[in-house]
Amino acid sequence: MGTQHYTAISTQRLSVAMTAICAACIACSLAVAEDIQHSSEPAADVAFSSPTREVFPREVYFGDTHVHTSYSADAGIVGDRLGLDEAYRFAKGQVVTSSLGVNARLRRPLDFLVIADHAESLGIAPLIRESDQRILDDPLGREIYDLVNEGDYASAFRVFAGAQAKTGIPPFHRDDVRRTMWDRNVTAAETHYDPGRFTTLIGYEFTSNIQASNLHRVVIFRDGAERAGSIIPFSAVESSNPEDLWKFLDAYEKNTGGKALAIPHNGNLSNGGMFATETLDGVPIDRDYAQRRQRWEPLYEVTQIKGDGETHPLLSPDDEFADYWRWDRGNFGFEQKTPEMLPHEYARAALKLGLKFETELAINPFKFGLIGSTDAHTSLSTTSEDNFFSKATPTEPGSGQNRYDYAYVPKYDDRDFDIRVFSFETTASGLAAVWATENTREAIFDAMQRKEVYATTGTRIRLRFFGGFDFDEDDAAAPDTAAIGYDKGVPMGRDLRPNNEPRQAPTFLTHARRDPDGANLDRIQIVKGWLQDGTLKEKVHNVAWAGGPSRENNGTLGPISSSVVGAHYSNVVGAPELSAVWRDDDFDPDEPSFYYVRVLEIPTPTWLAYDKEKYGDAISLPDTAVLSHQERAYSSPIWYTPANDVKQ
Repeated sequence: MGTQHYTAISTQRLSVAMTAICAACIACSLAVAEDIQHSSEPAADVAFSSPTREVFPREVYFGDTHVHTSYSADAGIVGDRLGLDEAYRFAKGQVVTSSLGVNARLRRPLDFLVIADHAESLGIAPLIRESDQRILDDPLGREIYDLVNEGDYASAFRVFAGAQAKTGIPPFHRDDVRRTMWDRNVTAAETHYDPGRFTTLIGYEFTSNIQASNLHRVVIFRDGAERAGSIIPFSAVESSNPEDLWKFLDAYEKNTGGKALAIPHNGNLSNGGMFATETLDGVPIDRDYAQRRQRWEPLYEVTQIKGDGETHPLLSPDDEFADYWRWDRGNFGFEQKTPEMLPHEYARAALKLGLKFETELAINPFKFGLIGSTDAHTSLSTTSEDNFFSKATPTEPGSGQNRYDYAYVPKYDDRDFDIRVFSFETTASGLAAVWATENTREAIFDAMQRKEVYATTGTRIRLRFFGGFDFDEDDAAAPDTAAIGYDKGVPMGRDLRPNNEPRQAPTFLTHARRDPDGANLDRIQIVKGWLQDGTLKEKVHNVAWAGGPSRENNGTLGPISSSVVGAHYSNVVGAPELSAVWRDDDFDPDEPSFYYVRVLEIPTPTWLAYDKEKYGDAISLPDTAVLSHQERAYSSPIWYTPANDVKQ
């Protein structure tokens, strides 16, 4: 067991202390949500100017890299009436009326947003609502148009999907339409970009569904309109193979001088495809594939509305927190999940697979940082449990019992199995947290590319994580974690190089502070994965926790007590801050490994508990509905590669 030092820091060091009980507010006349303001944000009447740059980033910015508006066919045709402008205004903290007529607002704005509408049939729904002649002159377009205007969204989408299934091409996936709608996307991003206050990153979603398994990627550009606006998004119509997307991104960079990256979608609907050991052509991964995947996909969306993708109880049987909001029955309704698929869908297992590939290929294809985002199809990025506007418009506040009973993964009549996933099994998740020098496109993108990022399930935990060989216990209590961390080690997302002193164990410094508007912290854990004599292993270490030694019994840390009663909780338990220095006493310098931090909050109510209190007997929830949980944050890993395996 590694050396640990735990410190629970008093509430006096929090800028905002909270002991008030959370109030239910879903679907009220003005719904409010989350997100912290940063003290470094310029005043409203001061023009932005770039601050003096430090050697390391001092500020963390919270945002969402995966929001769909009505410009996505599977949002707009099924009832989302909010476009690009509404999505940006909402993210900036302004009041927006939802598609079902509920006034919605974030408690505090996001720092950045990526509108990631599907590249396929981009903008068909707005054209329908605008009575565009291209829609009206086409018999299929007219049929969908009439159904949408009658309010029969389910039938409209069935017609749309049926036409796509018949031809293999989504309706109105035409260059003239795509050009028009992409220009609107780029223009809206430019209009709402406010450097230093709010960053818009131009992007879209590449929607690859191989045999109904989700291999989607969110594409993000570092650039503005001149470069990002010069292309039309590469879509799954051109090719469903992500390798062809990488070729497109490579050509984009060479032709424009710009920069881009792709973020794989949460993989729990991929049925083993997201981190497969073979290419789509059935060829085993080789060094060239590994290099290209690491180059173009530096991040992974580990948590979102459609479930959490850190790990699974079957993959991590000794991890008591592995069972968290899982979607693990199958893909999009056509194929059941089997146990052998799981290691190729979850982040921790994929990170371990990456270690093995590194020893075989001298490069790791699965060397990714971790972020969260929503994948909301409502145009509204809401990740607070007391302000969750759902996955899509049919289950937004105001939709009645459909809000819980709607099947996002349906059962098809020609299948003899039932792998449905219902709306009540969705979670209000997640957020991308980025350590950057300033709130600009360039700084946010560069932080993503170097993996100095982390994921949360929607909460605003502030998390630091550093690895080195010289941290000592006093560093955990120092007032400036960042200065010490960068001076003595490397931050999350980086490589820990072998130390000159033989067999010296690495040390890790971590610090977490609760969301100022949220719950206290339960514990900090460091998750280690390593390769030992050809066998992949993992272990979760508790390194800091609220309550001190009294909670530890014979080396086992007991669960923290829950204060949840209905839709209420109290911060009488837990700690506002936790920090630790931990040494890996089991370290073997000949074994490749990775380490990442998982921070757990105390138990809090879920959106279902808030709904239950709000609506009472007017709604019915199944016995399996989750009414309380422990929200969390996941840092990007720090990797260690033995000296003899380091390739230049």
